Amino acid sequence: MAGGADTIVAVATPPGVGGIGVLRLSGPRARVVAEAIAGPRLPVRCASHRRLRTADGAVVDDGLVLFFPEPASYTGEDVVELQGHGSPVLLQQLQDAALQLGARLARPGEFTERAFLNDRMDLAQAEAVADLIHAQTAAAARLARSSLDGALARELEPVAAEIRALRVLIEAEIDFGETDLESTAAADVATRAAVLAASIDDLVVRLRPMRVFGTGLRLALVGAPNVGKSSLMNRLADADVAIVTEVPGTTRDVLRAPIAIDGIPVELIDTAGLRESDDAVERIGIERARGAAASADIIVEILDLTRPAARAPLPDLPGIPVLQVWNKADLMPGAGGEGLRVSAVSGEGVDTLRAAVRAELGLGDSGEQRFSVRSRHLEGLSAAVACLRRIHAGVAPDLIAEELRLAERALEALLGRGDHEELLGAIFAGFCIGK
Repeated sequence: MAGGADTIVAVATPPGVGGIGVLRLSGPRARVVAEAIAGPRLPVRCASHRRLRTADGAVVDDGLVLFFPEPASYTGEDVVELQGHGSPVLLQQLQDAALQLGARLARPGEFTERAFLNDRMDLAQAEAVADLIHAQTAAAARLARSSLDGALARELEPVAAEIRALRVLIEAEIDFGETDLESTAAADVATRAAVLAASIDDLVVRLRPMRVFGTGLRLALVGAPNVGKSSLMNRLADADVAIVTEVPGTTRDVLRAPIAIDGIPVELIDTAGLRESDDAVERIGIERARGAAASADIIVEILDLTRPAARAPLPDLPGIPVLQVWNKADLMPGAGGEGLRVSAVSGEGVDTLRAAVRAELGLGDSGEQRFSVRSRHLEGLSAAVACLRRIHAGVAPDLIAEELRLAERALEALLGRGDHEELLGAIFAGFCIGK
């Protein structure tokens, strides 16, 4: 086993009260510790009902115990799960018992880290565990689940195989072939490397928009007072999140509501109407509105079809896309200008607005979304592309071999192959304790 030589323990269920609570043990003494708590002769891969005791033998609970011997367990080590009542007090007592019996408290993500180190999953799959746990929508969970099933590895393996084939070709050229810079093998490798670079680059372009399923999206509703920002927020959130009145300037502060647009987690932000004001409180709200717009991924500029001239100058925010939306379409049939027509009252055009947000993100149809994507994945793929694009027919074979080695290493790092200790620490630190 490549994992730790010690035995770790942690509560695997969320903090708080629940119907069931799970204490998880992993390591060489997991079975010994668990049998001291739950009694001897734990059956293999079969739930048994046991009384659960403290280290000095006092019964604190009863529940199910599951023993998974190595290597066919989550971590690749001996794993025992104690399933008792979901009381924080009881679980703490059982955890204290395990600690007194020789286990130590697991670090965040240590169970999954051990699974990775014991080759139970690659690094992308380990990341997918965290993505699955933290998924905010069903779509995000589906993508994470696909990654956990090894989708990224399946995508990368043909690319890595082609790079390895090119390395074999150029290494043979270095050892046995011509030495001039115009060698046939070098030219062939350069041609194939260019094709490969274009293929990976296309993959990066297709994957980049999919990060939003994991990171979420901030969508700011901005515009002049009384154009219907709060009404549209309530319509998109399908709840009375914001107070709506006919009085201009009703919204004084920034309001936020979590929603989902086609499976994308969205933080919807309502803001105070932008205008000149002598009211000190309103001026603070307007300043906060500008700040919310500056922090948004997409700004939705709300305009009023009944008052086309009532437009407020938006903050100058280069790089943040702006969708223009004309509200109150129910009051002005047929009217409109450049931008979308919606009615926060009737719901007209709201689905079109959702589609426009999706299009602004560069997302195609749902069939193109195959697995969860992190910035690290895109950076690794882009690094491989950069290496491959430095290969030309006129480059010396030994330099071509080095670029191919670096490209292959960049892809291997995505799956956690090779020596990437610092990377592992950063990734698993983002997990919760008990996973």
